[in-house]
Amino acid sequence: MSAMIFNGLAMIFISVGSLFSLVSAIGLFRLPDVYTRAHAASKAATLGVMFILLGVMFFFIGKDHVFNPSLLLAVLFIFMTGPIGGHLITRSAYHNGVKYTDSTIRDDLKNTE
Repeated sequence: MSAMIFNGLAMIFISVGSLFSLVSAIGLFRLPDVYTRAHAASKAATLGVMFILLGVMFFFIGKDHVFNPSLLLAVLFIFMTGPIGGHLITRSAYHNGVKYTDSTIRDDLKNTE
C-alpha cells in the first residue's frame, strides 16, 4: 500500500518538475533578451530539477524502501547555486554592456554603480 502512495507522489513530483523544465525551455526560446532568458533558465529550471529529484527520491523510497540523503543534498545544492548562477550571468551581462529590449521600462542599476 505505501509503495503505491510513494509511486503516486513520485509521478506527481516528476510531472511537475517536467512541466517546470518545459516552461524553462520555452522561456529560453521565446523571451527577448539575456536578462529575461537567464531568469527563465535559473528559476524555472531550478524548480524543475528540484521537483524531479524529489520525485526520484520518493520513487526509490517506495521501490527499495531506502532513503537516500544524497538526493536531498543535491536538491539543496541546486536550490542554492541555480539562482546565484543566473544572477551572476545577468550581472556580468550588464557590466559588459548587453542592451535591454525596447520594452524595458527602467534600469535599477544605472545610478548605483
